[in-house]
Amino acid sequence: MENLTNVVSQVKKNLQKVSDLEKLEELTIRYLGRHGLINETLQKIKEIDPGKRREFGQKINAVKEEINKLFLIKKNQLIKNDEALTDFDNTLPGRPYPKGSLHMISYATEEISAIFSKIGFIRMTYPEIEREYFSFDSLNMPPDHPGRDDFETFFLKAQKDPQLGKMILSPHTSSGQVREMWRVGTPPIRMISIGKCYRPNWDTTHTPMFHQFESLCVDRSINITHLKGTIDYFVKQYFGEDREARLRPHHFQFTEPSFEVDITCGVCHGRGDGVKCRVCKSGWLELAGAGMVHPNVLKHGKINANEYNGWAFAFGIERLLMVRGGLKNMRDLYTGDIRFLEQF
Repeated sequence: MENLTNVVSQVKKNLQKVSDLEKLEELTIRYLGRHGLINETLQKIKEIDPGKRREFGQKINAVKEEINKLFLIKKNQLIKNDEALTDFDNTLPGRPYPKGSLHMISYATEEISAIFSKIGFIRMTYPEIEREYFSFDSLNMPPDHPGRDDFETFFLKAQKDPQLGKMILSPHTSSGQVREMWRVGTPPIRMISIGKCYRPNWDTTHTPMFHQFESLCVDRSINITHLKGTIDYFVKQYFGEDREARLRPHHFQFTEPSFEVDITCGVCHGRGDGVKCRVCKSGWLELAGAGMVHPNVLKHGKINANEYNGWAFAFGIERLLMVRGGLKNMRDLYTGDIRFLEQF
């Protein structure tokens, strides 16, 4: 069995030969490391008589503490000597080290939230794992709607609820509309919901997981001019005063009337002068879907559709980044390539 008193003496002798911090570190590992002498000695405690193990363990801990003090004293001496030799100025600032930053999606989320908070909208978050009722039935989408096929939606292996249907990964943030109506009860409602959505799509402009932000406004006497005004406000705040938005008639199950939202191209600035732009081809870029909330959706939200009406729109955050920043491949956002991410 190792004589613990001799270990301390041995450490003192070895420390006299140490001349730099690197050698001190090697010596520290030899005695105090995971496989060092102290730990090896501690492993032999099982060979000690049970009645003497406690005393032996206390002695090892006392020796370990003494050795730690010796190493600390030696380390401080070496640092002092090093400072004296190099004429070290301890008032100088430390070396700058690279630091991380938020992801582009996080930056966009905070920016969008701040823009809408200025006009009285609150930000809400609703489940990513959802039931069919909130994602489809309450949004006026019947059981035979193509969006409910398994090649359009991720269905989960979970027990089907008799009232709410199968469990799914939320395909859009619109599932939060009825939940928000239930939460508030009596309008007015001014809400944005930002969250992850899931659809089995893979190409340069689609990923199976993406982010959307939903905006919902319900009150008395709401009309399309309020919808257009809010979109114009957002577009100019987020993209710049030189960008314009337009509403183009379209069809969505949960809004009536429904619109596609287009924005003027940031490359050709929506010239429409016959010159073919390599980005937009026509002066406009498709941006989002919008419309007046369908009366059936209001009914599912337990709101009197004869007294209240509203509008809603949903923007893909990745789409916003592509339109504003010239991002060509949406999948670049999720490769984890630090050379790409550190640019933002």
